Amino acid sequence: MSERKLPGILILLGLVKLLVHLPAMQQYGIFRDELYYLASTAHLDMGYVDHPPLSIAILAVIRGLLGDSLIAVRIVPALDGVAMVVVTGLMARELGGGRFAQALAAVAAIASPVYLAVHHYYSMNCFDELFWTLAAYVLIKALKSGRDVHWALLGVILGLGLLNKISVLWLGAGLAAGLLLTPHRALLTRRGPWLAGAIAAVLFLPYIIWQILHGWPTLEFMRNAAERKMASVGFGGFLWSQVLTMNPGTAPIWLAGLAWCLFSREGRPWRILAWIYLTAFAILVASGTSRASYLAPAYTILLASGSVAIERLTQAAAWRRGIRSTAVALVVSVGIIVAPFALPVLPPDLFLRYMAAIGITPRAEERGARAELPQQYADMFGWDEMARKVAAAYRRLSPQEQARCAFFGQNYGEAAALEVLGPGHGLPEGRTLSGHNSYWLWGPRGLEPEVMIVLGGDREDNEQAFEKLDQVDTIECARCMPYERGLEVYVGRRLKRPLAELWPELKMYI
Repeated sequence: MSERKLPGILILLGLVKLLVHLPAMQQYGIFRDELYYLASTAHLDMGYVDHPPLSIAILAVIRGLLGDSLIAVRIVPALDGVAMVVVTGLMARELGGGRFAQALAAVAAIASPVYLAVHHYYSMNCFDELFWTLAAYVLIKALKSGRDVHWALLGVILGLGLLNKISVLWLGAGLAAGLLLTPHRALLTRRGPWLAGAIAAVLFLPYIIWQILHGWPTLEFMRNAAERKMASVGFGGFLWSQVLTMNPGTAPIWLAGLAWCLFSREGRPWRILAWIYLTAFAILVASGTSRASYLAPAYTILLASGSVAIERLTQAAAWRRGIRSTAVALVVSVGIIVAPFALPVLPPDLFLRYMAAIGITPRAEERGARAELPQQYADMFGWDEMARKVAAAYRRLSPQEQARCAFFGQNYGEAAALEVLGPGHGLPEGRTLSGHNSYWLWGPRGLEPEVMIVLGGDREDNEQAFEKLDQVDTIECARCMPYERGLEVYVGRRLKRPLAELWPELKMYI
């Protein structure tokens, strides 16, 4: 088979990955972060409080070409997942794997719940998995060829990856550790690795400049999130969460990949791949508040190497076919069982019954009250109702008040729901404010409202801001997160202080 020809089995499995996602795209509503990302496309910049700019720029192009329907927004994450699955299989081929190793690596990537989840909705996370996978694939090519062109391509991938999510720094740290701790350290006397690093740094530089100009808001956001939002997790809990989020059936594969790279003679040239994983793992465990999914991008590396290891180990086995069939069956069967926890393939009521029947309750990764649904599902409910109720309150205002009215949400989800979904219910554009994350950075937008419709918040705090405050409605949402249930809709009239003077006190980076 030509090395340049895409194997048919990987084309087929890429199609399977796409077909898995298509039926679930419109099962539930739009996700909180999707609304925020869509709202961010109206504020294109070189950075945002809680993420770099690349995913927003891509979404702006998608929105311009396809609109902002669920299908338009979610088809790209699904296709991104297809690419990740195919490249994972190709990585196994570069490591010396045959047809079985390539297929097993791709199947394991398809059946991993964390990948099903991130490829269901639009966010920077769906691209993160692909950038890590591409980087590992090109790194293998660079180590095999020694050509500067591969190192330069690796630098481009790393740089774009950093412009998508700064956690690619963990990948960079792992790459540096792997070069220093393996015989590949000899490459540090050559141009290739330094070329890759220089290209990545140049691509990342505009975002760093943006951070400097804005007072490093992302560092403040990360510090606040760790101290006030994220639940603590120890070594054991984090390790067990890796087994669960990656599909327990894939654990023998990625553990085999780690062992193969570290200890086997055949895997010795690829020990650098193990160091990438171990370095990222150590960084996340040391933080004490890392989500299980933060390490997910590193697993395609181990799935590829582990699939090669299993293929080699079963090469001469008398029961080779049975062992390999069992490995695939284990991955697929467990993947089917846990898939409803990652992909909304079941209606909410049926999912709750399913969750109770098998006795699995997803671990909370943030502090605070929990919803009956897992958070990633609960955050897909209630947004259109918010926009509809606020629009109804807006229509009850006089024409004079409507002309000088603005809208305020306590968090970026509420604000983005009004900004993105509100126009469909008759709300004017460009008048939604919030103090949460990038919304605070976008400022009051030059607005001087005489009337403000406020979603939620403490009544006493709201009364301190306005001379007159009336509650005009309540938004009920049984499926939402607890802090989005029973949400009051207030109409505040005549701010006691100018909005520009009040703005610094509204800042909430978390």
